[in-house]
Amino acid sequence: MYSKVITNPRFLVFTRSYINLTSPRNQVTNHHLHHPSRTRAAAAATTTTMDPPGTTVVRNKQVVCKEAISSYPRASDLRIIDTSTTSLKVPQGQEALLVKNLYLSGDPHMRGSKFKNRPRLFSSGPDQPISGFGVSKVVDSGSPGFKAGDLIWGLTKWEEYTLLTSFANHVKIQHTDVPLSYYTGLLGMPGHTAYTGFYEVGRPKKGDYVFVSSAYGAVGQLVGQLAKLMGCYVVGSAGSKEKIELLKNKLGFDDAFNYKEEDMDAALKRCFPEGIDIFFDNVGGKTLDAALPHMRSHGRIAACGMLSQYDLEQPDGIFNITSLLLNRLQMKGFLVFEHMDLYPKFLDLVLPYVREGKIVYMEDIKEGLESSPAALESVFTGTSAGKVVIAVAPE
Repeated sequence: MYSKVITNPRFLVFTRSYINLTSPRNQVTNHHLHHPSRTRAAAAATTTTMDPPGTTVVRNKQVVCKEAISSYPRASDLRIIDTSTTSLKVPQGQEALLVKNLYLSGDPHMRGSKFKNRPRLFSSGPDQPISGFGVSKVVDSGSPGFKAGDLIWGLTKWEEYTLLTSFANHVKIQHTDVPLSYYTGLLGMPGHTAYTGFYEVGRPKKGDYVFVSSAYGAVGQLVGQLAKLMGCYVVGSAGSKEKIELLKNKLGFDDAFNYKEEDMDAALKRCFPEGIDIFFDNVGGKTLDAALPHMRSHGRIAACGMLSQYDLEQPDGIFNITSLLLNRLQMKGFLVFEHMDLYPKFLDLVLPYVREGKIVYMEDIKEGLESSPAALESVFTGTSAGKVVIAVAPE
């Protein structure tokens, strides 16, 4: 059969979804995309496909890696291509979702790691679309659990449309009285991460002393505010004077310090003269080592991230490890993908706070896929003005 190729930009569509890339079962695939090497005739009016009769095919703009990335991703490592096309129908007989990306999320975890040989930006190779979390609208469904028009969030590719062939971990958005972009951060993976680490690992009590590293990040912002709402004393670390002021004056932290300008040990002594009950750690390395001696007996450490370690040839050593024993500390790493059962409970707690204006959330929204390279670099250089979001298509 034949499918018409639409080149008019007003017909372009977008997508988003949520998948654990480390699982072979959960992969976002591109076999439904028709790349220029295989579709030179795409510039013409028609092309042959295996799609149902009358299927519309559109150009599918993508963000791809130019080549293998060896350090944190820079704007110069990425480029925008608009030579691929995709059908707006799921292939006949395939249980899959074709989605239109509305918002894409720039997150620190996308940088990968030298140790684990994790691919940078979760790209399968040069000139292949990168992957990350986002908010999408279902255009066509081959699954009985989803229908056209459904809004979902989860892992997707950085392109206008994505064909999802596994979506067991995708979350259908039920609450649309809040901005959809919030599901890339506050109500999505970062927010769920903050909730899981703070409540399940940190096990907070009213009056606890809480330290949050990388407190201005999407996760750290929410951890600090949840702690304050519970009646805890909260201190955060960040990397600029502007961020310190925002933590204290806009996000409600009791105190904050610039780790680039103040000795970590001295700052912790000043801010926590009685010690730390809960350390929510997004940084690891020297920050973790400095915090260990300041932990109170039976303190809890939620190991959420190791931002300081991902690009090191040799990881930093931990010299104060005996504090784990002497202070009977509990330190636990966690992956939010293993706690999806807690997501409804998380929404029950956080949504009322959002609606009542009790939680402040700062986004740095950039318009269009063309803004993606510079926006993503700002995540890793610390120059963003809030949670980095790329608005791909109108809602």
